[in-house]
Amino acid sequence: MRRAAEIVRAGGVIVYPTDSCYALGCHLGDKAAMERIRAIRQVDERHHFALVCRDLAEIAVYAKVDNRQFRLLKAATPGSYTFILQARRGVPKRLQHPSRRTIGLRVPDHRIVRALLAELGEPLLSSTLALPGDELPLNDAQEIRARLEHSVDLILDGGSCGIVPTTVIDLTGEAPVVTRQGKGRPAAIGI
Repeated sequence: MRRAAEIVRAGGVIVYPTDSCYALGCHLGDKAAMERIRAIRQVDERHHFALVCRDLAEIAVYAKVDNRQFRLLKAATPGSYTFILQARRGVPKRLQHPSRRTIGLRVPDHRIVRALLAELGEPLLSSTLALPGDELPLNDAQEIRARLEHSVDLILDGGSCGIVPTTVIDLTGEAPVVTRQGKGRPAAIGI
């Protein structure tokens, strides 16, 4: 994990397992690495990244969280959910939705990414490992290596971790809104 954190801090792009599926990740302050992920995924600047955080305290550094939102986050984390929240002042604009000033955040429940985040000491900027033309995210480390070996700096092999991305829940309105149904079950957290 130490070496993986060094690669991220040095501007590398990594592939890592999560509790939903494999993801691409980079240092949150590295615009060039973010653009590399966009190139791999063949997405434009409208594609939104998520910040993968260690815990609720780290989420609160980047997003405004009221009591209602905190209770929901506490019930759902760690888990296969991404939450859309209002970004705090000081969060770089390139990490936010351009017109809504929101940010996507999650706290995964997977031992490898949790160990990486602990070693890194800050969130990862992340995007699901779904390649252009593929119906589903990649799930096999050998296939990932065959297809991306020259595009990424490290692949953390966590075995099969699934092909269903996170459930995305927008918490910016009066009531939570599920904007993408994925692995996380909204009913499990009272939505």
